[in-house]
Amino acid sequence: MHAKSLNKWRHDHDFSVKNPQGERRTRYVLILTLATMVAEIVAGTIYGSMALLADGLHMGTHVVAFLIAIFAYSYARKHANNPVFTFGTGKVDVLGGFTSAVVLAVVALVMLVESLQRLINPQTIGYNEAIIVAIVGLGVNVFSAFLLKDHHGHDHDHDHDHEHHHQDHNLKAAYLHVLADAMTSLLAIIALLSGKYWGLSWLDPLMGIVGAVIITSWALNLLRQTGPVLLDASVDENYAKAIQSTIEQNSEDRVSDIHVWKLGGNHYGAIVAIVSHDDNTPDYYRALLKDFDELSHITIEVQFCQDAHCANDSR
Repeated sequence: MHAKSLNKWRHDHDFSVKNPQGERRTRYVLILTLATMVAEIVAGTIYGSMALLADGLHMGTHVVAFLIAIFAYSYARKHANNPVFTFGTGKVDVLGGFTSAVVLAVVALVMLVESLQRLINPQTIGYNEAIIVAIVGLGVNVFSAFLLKDHHGHDHDHDHDHEHHHQDHNLKAAYLHVLADAMTSLLAIIALLSGKYWGLSWLDPLMGIVGAVIITSWALNLLRQTGPVLLDASVDENYAKAIQSTIEQNSEDRVSDIHVWKLGGNHYGAIVAIVSHDDNTPDYYRALLKDFDELSHITIEVQFCQDAHCANDSR
């Protein structure tokens, strides 16, 4: 058989999210966030505001996240059909997210230590200048949130039927990042205003501690999300059981072995070994699983057995 005639039987291994407009908007937000991050870190250092410095460092963690998202878009697109990646490049963003979570944990530790030091040994704060920079940072965060949310809502309105398949997790994550930045900026403003007008200068390093706790929580959550995916342990057990029940419910066919794992995004792969008395083809079993729309790559192995007891023995 000629190699070209096999193309129609080949599996598609491109499980990456394709969203050029979302990628472009993420780049815009990256530039805005990077500029604001530099301004807040410099201002927080010069004017002695730990809350402002913490907000700048917090924004820095999201700059890393945006860079990872953009890298994931680019790398996954470039290597989508590279045979080196057995099941495509859908896990590139997962690996990046895991790495980002480790970086976030380190940044949170540095912020916590610095905030505790300033809580014990207070420093003079230039409130007026720090407040101005913090307000600018909040404005940038709110604008970035609207920029990303508008595109997310546009996709939802025009592609509602396929949202479950094509939801852009990179874009959604970027949106959540800028919301978190906005909250941290607001905390910094509250701390600075409290220090200026009521003399509550201890609130400034306290908000730095709060920022460290927020980042730690986000890092741990990201580790819990990405770690199981990288270890192919991310599938709900009930989902695999539902696949097995669908195959076995109307016949004497029995599933002797089943593996289900995440390929990337909302795409899952499955390898199913079936013991059958009937002369059914793998396409027959794929048809049974047609309602499992998250299964993007299915491999079926059928073992024929005429012995009346073999199906029961396979369990």
